[in-house]
Amino acid sequence: MIEGEPLYIHIARMAQNHWNEHGNISLVVGATAPEEMQRIRQVAPELPFLVPGIGAQGGDLPATVKAGRFPDGHGLMINSSRAILYASKGDDFADAARKEAAALRAAIEQLNT
Repeated sequence: MIEGEPLYIHIARMAQNHWNEHGNISLVVGATAPEEMQRIRQVAPELPFLVPGIGAQGGDLPATVKAGRFPDGHGLMINSSRAILYASKGDDFADAARKEAAALRAAIEQLNT
């Protein structure tokens, strides 16, 4: 705890209010804890989030998008490495990875409509 708040909230607040003078800061916020993501979004409403944890780690995509997006639907860079890279162990791995990535993108876009 720092000044009565969790360290991650303090860091998000500092990034939003003091450290982003050049407009080049993003925060890494995991998809496996959407409640915390929502708290971070409240103190860092203008910073984009890099979001690991969708796919193999079991993050909840709808809860993540709802908790972290900007009002216009943007603001999240959702990463899903293992679920895409290891979509197939066969010779069709490239096609399977492409399909998995396209399915994730479609799911994200559907949540933003």
